[in-house]
Amino acid sequence: MNYIQAAIEGVWVIEPKVFNDQRGYFFEAWKQAEFDEHIGRHVSFIQDNESKSSYGVLRGLHYQKGEFSQAKLVRVVKGCVLDVAVDIRKSSSTFGKYVAVELSEENKRQFFIPRGFAHGFLVLSDEAIFTYKVDNVYAPQAEASIRWNDETIGIDWPIDAKDVLTSEKDLKACSIQEAELFD
Repeated sequence: MNYIQAAIEGVWVIEPKVFNDQRGYFFEAWKQAEFDEHIGRHVSFIQDNESKSSYGVLRGLHYQKGEFSQAKLVRVVKGCVLDVAVDIRKSSSTFGKYVAVELSEENKRQFFIPRGFAHGFLVLSDEAIFTYKVDNVYAPQAEASIRWNDETIGIDWPIDAKDVLTSEKDLKACSIQEAELFD
């Protein structure tokens, strides 16, 4: 696998080596030792999640607070998304900045998002199946969201805002200024 350090330290784009032939393709999607070596620390993923969404669905910007914060390793099995990680660590030199990467069934990229980041994605294809590993349990009492269209962050989403479909919960999310952040 090819590990590419993103513009914000700790965030990684991971490109697998894909072997194609007349039967289809094969690639290694996960190798703990290789991952730890490139990331520079051990991350113990404890759960895999999957979602299915249609064009224009935007999920995020989500995170969990405190002891329930989560690191994520995400990828797309079907379709295409724009995936975004926003640095919400107050003491970081990149606080409020974001990294965006296109993940698709064609490029088979993965995106590692460490703790201390809000995360979201926008579906760009007719349908997308999105999977992710997390290193901590989901805790509803620790759940938090920042508005996907927060002007302070200024994410360049590639579709018109009128075409975005999001949850009621995400519509009520707060701004980054109002959010409970990481130190």
